[in-house]
Amino acid sequence: MKADSQSALRASDSEPDSTNTMNFSIITLGIVFLLIALRQIGNVRLHIWQIMIAGAAVVVVTDQISTSAALASINVVVMLFLFGMFVVGHALDDSGYLSHISYKYFRNAKSIDALMLYVLFGFGIASAFLMNDTLAIIGTPVVLLLAKKHDMSPKLLLLALCFAVTTGSVMSPIGNPQNLLIALNDGIKNPFVDFFRWLFLPTMVNLVIAFFFLRHYYRGDFHDAELSHTQEPIRDHKLALLAKISTVVILVLVALKIILVSFSLPFDFPLTFIALAAAVPVLAGSSKRWKILQEVDWHTLIFFAGMFVLMESVWLSGFFQQVLRDLQVNVASVPIILSVSVVFSQFISNVPMVALFQPVVLHAGGAIKELIALAAGSTIAGNLFILGAASNVIVIQNAEKRSRETITFWDFAKIGVPMTLIQCLVYWLSFRFL
Repeated sequence: MKADSQSALRASDSEPDSTNTMNFSIITLGIVFLLIALRQIGNVRLHIWQIMIAGAAVVVVTDQISTSAALASINVVVMLFLFGMFVVGHALDDSGYLSHISYKYFRNAKSIDALMLYVLFGFGIASAFLMNDTLAIIGTPVVLLLAKKHDMSPKLLLLALCFAVTTGSVMSPIGNPQNLLIALNDGIKNPFVDFFRWLFLPTMVNLVIAFFFLRHYYRGDFHDAELSHTQEPIRDHKLALLAKISTVVILVLVALKIILVSFSLPFDFPLTFIALAAAVPVLAGSSKRWKILQEVDWHTLIFFAGMFVLMESVWLSGFFQQVLRDLQVNVASVPIILSVSVVFSQFISNVPMVALFQPVVLHAGGAIKELIALAAGSTIAGNLFILGAASNVIVIQNAEKRSRETITFWDFAKIGVPMTLIQCLVYWLSFRFL
């Protein structure tokens, strides 16, 4: 089995030998991680998008990656998807409709404990069907409003949102892009059934685990006073109607895509189409279209462009491919799959990691269980560090844009590291005994 694993790795390596660029790309990545952890140089406060785009500029200027390769590495599909969802999210928030429907959902949460469970399970389950990045976009203003209303730490609720959308998205083939990539494999005949069979129960357990971690680290915020919710008025009824139409478009198209994928029907459409189609009612029907376009979170889109370029440079260095070759382990083992995917997703992002590791697992004899373990590991990796999931960055960028609140590298890691280790153990036990 080890020999098969190693030959599979060699077979999957199509990139040229680029050892001359290896060290500098990895050093640049390390500096980016360090700056994101510190977020400050002297009196200068740095934003995550500034750090990432600077790292991308460095590897291009120093010829670690060619300009053409850098441009080609930018995933236009992801960028357009985020753009469309940013438009819808902004319309929902600016019209007041998002706050209005949030009241209807949270009004029965009479205690801090209940409110936190509503956040974790509500956004977590929703992310399984609307994708984690989508929920990160529309969830940030909701939790910031909840924190303000109930005199809670915004960090607590922002972290709850991050952990909810990452953890919840594990259990669905359309919960995130890497799961979709795995679900499209021919060996998974009924992805929704297979994912839910293996991952629903442990994911529910892991959402409860996230609750207890947050309750422990922010126990001062869990007071006993009964919560009183007030309904927010709709500020712009026309824009709210358009935003509601956009939301219905998203739900209908997601349901349609679930049916198409589940029954392997010949007709299909990309996820990008969902987001762009949903943005059309707002951009075509609202007189505020130019204002909405101006206020789209362009900084997060810049971050993603920079991330794609930097990660491609690191990928071309061949460093992590060589590390995999040197591991000399059974890569079709569930514990190894979980471990490798959690660790490597921190450095080359989870989608490239899955693209690299999936053929390796298959060549080593992996089947449905091993592929779904790869989905679990690469997704739950987002709970370890900030850069483990794009949804974390979306939450932080939006929070910084809307308020002075943010989540530091340490705020995230002190909870994320021990919690992710326990969550990985839960998934491993589920694969062992279910």
